[in-house]
Amino acid sequence: MIITRSPKGTADLLPQDSYKWQYLEDKFRRTADLYNFKEIRIPTFEHTELFERGVGDTSDVVEKQMYTFNDKGGRSVTLRPEGTASVARSFIQNSLYALPMPMKMFYNIACFRYEKAQKGRLREFHQFGVEAFGAANPTMDAEVISLALNFLDSVGLKDLSVNINSIGCPKCRKAYSDALKEYLRPHYDELCDTCKGRFERNPLRIIDCKSEVCHELVEKAPNILEYLCEDCSSHFENFKACLDNMGIKYTIDQGIVRGLDYYTKTVFEIIANGFTVCGGGRYDNLVEEIGGESVPAVGFGLGIERLLICLADQGVEIPEPAPVRLYIIPLGEAAATAAQRIVFDLRKAGISVDTEHAGRGLRASMKYANKLNAQYTMVLGDNEIETGEANIKNMETGEQTAVKLNAAAEFLR
Repeated sequence: MIITRSPKGTADLLPQDSYKWQYLEDKFRRTADLYNFKEIRIPTFEHTELFERGVGDTSDVVEKQMYTFNDKGGRSVTLRPEGTASVARSFIQNSLYALPMPMKMFYNIACFRYEKAQKGRLREFHQFGVEAFGAANPTMDAEVISLALNFLDSVGLKDLSVNINSIGCPKCRKAYSDALKEYLRPHYDELCDTCKGRFERNPLRIIDCKSEVCHELVEKAPNILEYLCEDCSSHFENFKACLDNMGIKYTIDQGIVRGLDYYTKTVFEIIANGFTVCGGGRYDNLVEEIGGESVPAVGFGLGIERLLICLADQGVEIPEPAPVRLYIIPLGEAAATAAQRIVFDLRKAGISVDTEHAGRGLRASMKYANKLNAQYTMVLGDNEIETGEANIKNMETGEQTAVKLNAAAEFLR
């Protein structure tokens, strides 16, 4: 085992790149606040049964991708593969249903799925997500899509495609499942092994199969929209009217069924540069399925790694944070002691400042200050300590200004 390499499908977030994540996190938090979504933080692992019952035992996530193990008490636990089931569990456990509805929440989490690692698909990946409980009206479906688009626009992502569909409720989905099986039955032997297993249990999942053969087989399959019951059809029409009213362009894609079994009615994806950067939909039965009362809900997950890839592909540059304001170069032990106190006081005053710790001389310290892009430098020696005054140098212009040491904070402001 090579302990100096991270596990396959994981990646380090390095100090020189972390500002990009912080920028996106701040933008997402601000956007969520505009829509009155409040943050929720959920555990990294849950009881395995939560995902088996909530996500669905016929989904790829549960069948193939979960990191599941027994803890020291012999209990089966699973690293969360997605956020919705955990938020629904928290909604029940903490009696959030007793608070004014709708309950609108957002999160920023790491998720874990054992799958083939590739560009934009890691085994540990990160998501922004929103969940809204207690609103059956399709206006909420449209709201969460508008939130995602607002956020993506705020970070500069362009050329977005919004694809929507409805997969109905269990009642009308049963009729469609029967029609789909009837259509696929003559081609059963051509299905991949996974889809043969899905044929009886959940044929809708065959539409979402990545196998080229299965994909071609379902291209001419019956249209699920033709099998919607009156309630689901009305919901879908009103949902489209909401998007039209907000000027959100969309394409109806009957191939969207999403990969998790809890979805009902609305499902959607937002595509950029060939990646699904955001996907979600309505899941009106999930809360009841895992042990709560019947509560309608809708939400989405948005992949951060994929978003960063798309931003880079489009040449969008995330602004770098402001560099260190002042770098102090002490010459000698007495100066190092004085510098330590000055640095402490300036930081308490809210000014970004750093000083030499590696024992470099003046020349090497100035080179290091340049690498830090420090805006100002101060050389501190015995004379400066004695007079209580030092020159502060503007590193861009080269201009030097004599400043009292006890007035450095005022000058830098």
